[in-house]
Parts: sequence; C-alpha cells; structure tokens
Amino acid sequence: MNIAMFTNNYKPFIGGVPISIERLSEGLRSLGHKVTVFAPEPDGRLSGNPEEDVVRFKVIYRKADRGMALGNCFDKKIETCFRAGEFDVIHVHHPVLVGQTALYLGKKYNIPVAYTYHTRYEEYLHHFKLYEAMASEEYPVSWIARYGKEVLVPSLITAFTNKCDLVFAPTNTIKEHLLEQGTKTRISVLPTGLDQAAFESDKIHSAGIRALYSDGCPYLFATTARLEKEKNLEFLLRGAACLKGILGEGFRLMVIGDGTERARLDELAGLLGISRQIVFTGKIENTQVRHYLNAADAFLFTSRSETQGIVLLEAMAAGCPVTAVRASGVVDVVRQGVNGYMTAEDPDAFAAATARLVLDQDVWSRMSDEARRTAQSYESGRIAALAAEQYGFMIRQKKDAGYGEHGKRMFVPSILRLFGAA
Repeated sequence: MNIAMFTNNYKPFIGGVPISIERLSEGLRSLGHKVTVFAPEPDGRLSGNPEEDVVRFKVIYRKADRGMALGNCFDKKIETCFRAGEFDVIHVHHPVLVGQTALYLGKKYNIPVAYTYHTRYEEYLHHFKLYEAMASEEYPVSWIARYGKEVLVPSLITAFTNKCDLVFAPTNTIKEHLLEQGTKTRISVLPTGLDQAAFESDKIHSAGIRALYSDGCPYLFATTARLEKEKNLEFLLRGAACLKGILGEGFRLMVIGDGTERARLDELAGLLGISRQIVFTGKIENTQVRHYLNAADAFLFTSRSETQGIVLLEAMAAGCPVTAVRASGVVDVVRQGVNGYMTAEDPDAFAAATARLVLDQDVWSRMSDEARRTAQSYESGRIAALAAEQYGFMIRQKKDAGYGEHGKRMFVPSILRLFGAA
C-alpha cells in the first residue's frame, strides 16, 4: 500500500504525536508499505538535506515551545505532491486545518481517510490566553469558557470523526469516550508502538546517569513530560514532598523535559522544601531518554489529559514499574499491583504507593519484570500490522461503495429505460 500521513507537527519537535507517526511509519515500511509524511516546515523554511519520504509545506502560525503549528493547508505543494504520489490511504493525525485538507483530498480522489485521536483538545484550551482569561470565575461570562470546553470542542471533534472512514483510538477507554461523544464512524483501537531501541540498554551509560543524578541516594525516580499545566506537575511536586516524609532525603526525582512552566515549578519545589530532591534535566533527545529510564528505579506520572501514556510504556520497556494518577491513558496500561500502582489525585496516597514500589525489593523485582512484559506487547511491528489490516479494510469498503454508486448511476437507469419508466 501507498500511505499518506498528514500532521501539524513532526520531528525535530519532540512530542507524542511525532513519535507515534515516526514509529508507525517505520513499522509499516518494514512490512513493505510505502509511507509519505506531509508535515509543516520545521522552522518556517526548509533547511539541510532533503528528507526522504517527507513533504514539507508552509506554516502560517507556530508556537514552537509548545509544539503548536498550523500549516498552510492552501499550499499548492500539498496537492501537487499528493496527486503525484498515487496514494491508497490517507491517515491524518490532527483535525484542524490539515485535517480538512485530508478530507478534501480523500473526497476529490476517492481515497479512504483514517484519523487517530491523539489529543483531548478540550484539556489544552488554557494555551490560549483569551480562554484562560475567560475561564476565571471572576470573569462575568465564564460560562462561555465552560461551554467551549465541555460542549463546543467535543462537538467539533465528533463532527470531524464522522466525516472520516475510520477512527483510530489509542486505547479502549478513549474508544468509549469517542462513542459517548457521538462518533458514528467505525473505531479501531491502535496504540502507539515501541521500537526495538526502547528495549535496549547500555548499562555503563545508565550507571553514569544514575551516579550523576542520584547524588548518592538509594532511590532514583523519573518522569518525562513537557513542563506545561496539562501535565499536572504541580501535583507531582506535592506528591514528592509527601514522599520526603516517608523516605527522608534518600531519593531524587529526575524531571526530564522542558517547557513554559519550568521556572514556576522550580520555585514551587523551593517552597515545598524539596529543591534537593527535584532535578530538572532539561530537554533530552528522544533517542537518549531510555538511558535515563534505565537509570531509574520507578516512573512517576501525574497527567490527567493523555489519550495514551506513551511515556508509561517507554518506562516499562526499561523495567520501571509505575506510580500514576488514575486517568485516561493510564488505566489501559497500568495493572494495579502488577506492573505499578494507580492512585487518586491525593499527594499522600501517591507518595505511599511510590514508597511501596521501592521499599520491598521482592515487590520491585516482580513489578519490574511485569512492566517489561507489558511493554513487549506494544512492539511497533505488531502495531503496524494492525494498522495495515485496517487500511486494507477501508480500501475494500471504499471500492464496494464505489461499485454501489456505479450501479445506481448505470444499472438502475438502464433497467428503468427498458421498462419505459425513464
């Protein structure tokens, strides 16, 4: 098959969607399929050597620090390259602008369109200053902001999904969420896969990282996240403060990533008296993150806005059991008391579960093994094969629909004319 992927953000930006696209694309190529990614220019202009199997189009808006980009969906290059590619399937990863382009091309060239629901967009509205101002309870019409979050955005997403031929949901929980919102299009569960590198370790490299960041403490924890409000990192720090009450000074927590909340979180760590315990590593290349995870004893996760916790699986591939706030993207991956713990959003409960992971070596060893076992079921080759199977179904469905339309246009009028009715 010849597959076109459409996205609003892609490498070099590090984020869940670009990682998911890259892994799926590589998995499909390993099965013999051709994949071309249509993505915005990385910095408003092309630079360096041409990328293989990537079509870059112009950008009309970008907020680079948050990975937000709106491509120019009217860029003639998109349709020119698309028409020349003779594609069998379109797989789009965002509903806004590039999503409309995908629907337009699918209809014009009679090609099926699949959409992956990566993001619960209603949980990201605070990135827009107008919404954040209106959402304040002091604002006289704050109900407008609530309506936007609870009704308008979900209804727009539902309208988009119902124009697609297939919707991919990363987990069963998200599938149920989409059905509850009114999606009528067929939904198939397709998680983000893990490439083979996620399971590889460099013990010497990881030992060096542990020595550097543990500061001689017996326990080293890790989390990976963009430092933004939706990742709920303020709660993570409050949980760490409670953990200090159990483990004392004997732990460090690596916060891997960067973002606009860095300074505020640093200040909060000081106010909570855990500045020594919290280590902000800054942004780490995605290819290097696994070494940090292999250096850690356990992985801590507090986001409530994920469709799928890709980072949870990456941590599990490194043998890290997990403590996480119970939420979407978590309940489909974490098995309570098997590969980790889920807790309510309560700092004391979160700290107690985290301590329980590491204080009993037998518990930690068993959960570490189960974490690896969980991750292995998400190997990217398996996920790509599932995607290819669904693409094939879409193509057959589209052809059958085409034959049906052909019958309406040709066969039925002929019969009517035969009997003098037309």
